[in-house]
Amino acid sequence: MGINVMTLQQHLRELRQRVIFSVIFFCAAFVFCYFSAQEIYEILLRPFVEISNQQNRKLIYTSPAEAFVTYLKLSFSSALFFSAPIFLSEIYLFLSPALYKNEKKNILLIFFFSPFLFLCGAIFAYFFILPIALQFFASFETQGLVGSSSFSIQLETRLSEYLNFVENLLLGFGVAFQFPILLLLLIKLDLLSANDLRRKRRYWIVIIFVVAAILTPPDVVSQLSLAVLLILLFEITILIGQKFNK
Repeated sequence: MGINVMTLQQHLRELRQRVIFSVIFFCAAFVFCYFSAQEIYEILLRPFVEISNQQNRKLIYTSPAEAFVTYLKLSFSSALFFSAPIFLSEIYLFLSPALYKNEKKNILLIFFFSPFLFLCGAIFAYFFILPIALQFFASFETQGLVGSSSFSIQLETRLSEYLNFVENLLLGFGVAFQFPILLLLLIKLDLLSANDLRRKRRYWIVIIFVVAAILTPPDVVSQLSLAVLLILLFEITILIGQKFNK
């Protein structure tokens, strides 16, 4: 009885140490990201600058604290992004003594490919989808005619709104790229099979197009781009899933 209690205390002590280490790392990353917030924001602004075509665009904030709060939010999101690998490694190190060899292998694969696919989705959204989306929304600008009663319409977004738009887009694509991991996990748990995915491919393709329409801005190019990529990942998942079933 004493051994069990002691073992439980050791586990709780280890858990506390790993949580404390993760929190300290996150706080350090937050401080670093806060002092680098201007540089991070400039990276996120590049697609907006590229569509400006030398126009006199600007970002505004409408309350005294909006810029400060926006930088805090950006620092928090960036610190969370950089700390995610540390969080996952600490979770794995805490669980690994209780796992079998094959379970360790599967969890390591998930913990590696999940952040990797998330990063791929975010990079794809940043370099391909975000410029297309901004160009689409900027196309609604109009120039008022001289001597006409109509006014010009120009894109001047708020600082916080632009950050929310970019973060939601990057997050949406990063989450969408977790689709293969979810399917492979269901296959590994025998809740699905590669043959099930193959037989019901048409239904999955419809689901993919619906998800792409929800996660992307309302333009056909970005929706089709995400849908085609997810379909490609879906086909790769079927090929990998066949090995799992064997």
